[in-house]
Amino acid sequence: MIMHFVYILLCSDKTYYVGLTCNIKKRLNEHKDELVRYTKSRLPVKLVWVGIFKNIKSAAKFEQYLKSGSGNAFFKKRLA
Repeated sequence: MIMHFVYILLCSDKTYYVGLTCNIKKRLNEHKDELVRYTKSRLPVKLVWVGIFKNIKSAAKFEQYLKSGSGNAFFKKRLA
């Protein structure tokens, strides 16, 4: 079974990055290796939250929620 991960990174400039992947180790390495445009200039990054989903549809829906205004406020309040 393929698992899908929604994750939140805290960047060095105190901004957050929300992403979705099916290979969390590979994706985190891409961030660290400066291969992701948004985080490239905001290194180092710290993984502050990860959620695991059984299907891509649920993961994508949750990622979009976290990127919305209310989702963004929700996770910032709980991670601060």
